Amino acid sequence: MSQDYEEQRRQVLRDAQLDTQAVRAGQRRSAEGEHSEPIFTTSSYVFASAEEAAARFSGEQAGNVYSRYTNPTVRTFEERIAAMEGGEAAVATSSGMAAILSTCMALLQCGDHIVCSRSVFGTTTVLLNKYMAKLGVSSSFVSPLDIDAWRAAIRPDTKLLFLESPSNPLAEIADIKALSALAKESGCLLVVDNCFCTPALQRPLELGADIVVHSATKYLDGQGRCVGGAVVGRREQMDEVLGFIRSAGPSMSPFNAWVFLKGLETLRLRMFAHSDNALALATWLDTQPAIERVFYAGLPSHPGHALAASQQQAFGGVLSFTVRGDRDSAWRFIDATRLVSITANLGDAKTTIVHPATTTHGRLSPEQREQAGISDTLIRVAVGLEDIRDLKADMQRGIDAV
Repeated sequence: MSQDYEEQRRQVLRDAQLDTQAVRAGQRRSAEGEHSEPIFTTSSYVFASAEEAAARFSGEQAGNVYSRYTNPTVRTFEERIAAMEGGEAAVATSSGMAAILSTCMALLQCGDHIVCSRSVFGTTTVLLNKYMAKLGVSSSFVSPLDIDAWRAAIRPDTKLLFLESPSNPLAEIADIKALSALAKESGCLLVVDNCFCTPALQRPLELGADIVVHSATKYLDGQGRCVGGAVVGRREQMDEVLGFIRSAGPSMSPFNAWVFLKGLETLRLRMFAHSDNALALATWLDTQPAIERVFYAGLPSHPGHALAASQQQAFGGVLSFTVRGDRDSAWRFIDATRLVSITANLGDAKTTIVHPATTTHGRLSPEQREQAGISDTLIRVAVGLEDIRDLKADMQRGIDAV
């Protein structure tokens, strides 16, 4: 294809709708004229001369250098997720946690401070409290819903605000626009983990966030096949993140990038199907006497329902609920199921069920779990794409065991 054709094609895709970007963005056809994106399984690249090699390594000339930080398949994934999130650039990482780590390592230094929602994935809390703290980066944790608490926690050395919305696992909804205004007022960066919604349902950058992070392992893949992550934002910031990736190496593999590209092609269709199933299941669970409370923003009774409806296209596929009794009651519920998978992963076509207090948030102290609302009777379900009648029947097995 001619250079003019490719440039015109890229311009068309920049202006295209999300579903089109999910299928086409970032693709560059080689001289072979392939229709589907190829997997470039090479560690290094051959240069035409020593002069060209020097220019590539120095950055004076664009092109591939080494697959730790330049690979055509990975680059296609990066350009596609950046287009879908509305960001200038993206950097792919080896996992979702690597995306958070890379963001912190690239943009923070010793003496900096983070204000983080206390309602985040348990490993995120461990990363900040145990490992970033070793490097002299301190963290404070606040309710994602209390703007005054965020404001009070910001200090002169605060550089970054971090949150999930909806949160894991209680589906708390943070006001991204309000937190964006607070971040700008305070000279901080707002980073939003958009794992639960994906750009199909929510685009935090359009709501004022500075950076979006993803665990591509979840819905971007959609079938539980690969581990990966992504960071999306302004090009200047992403250049810093890429610099960390180049030096430290938490890189996405070309094969995983190709799998994620295939996942993105059906992302919007899947996310609305997940949302429909989750709303139906949450509505049904909310009527069951054995269930104390259902946490799902799609329910009108959820305190964040109106806010979620204003900043999301749908309510997502993850819900949680508490059962009557104690931890043994929750375990009996989980163990009685026969269709869903007992696993901590989410975002899969297959429904998964897990006990957060002893798995995803098990490394937190009892006090931290209490502050985050993670009780012993809480169960999280990531609703898949099975027939809703079969999912209700399986949940009934759990209810009967309680």
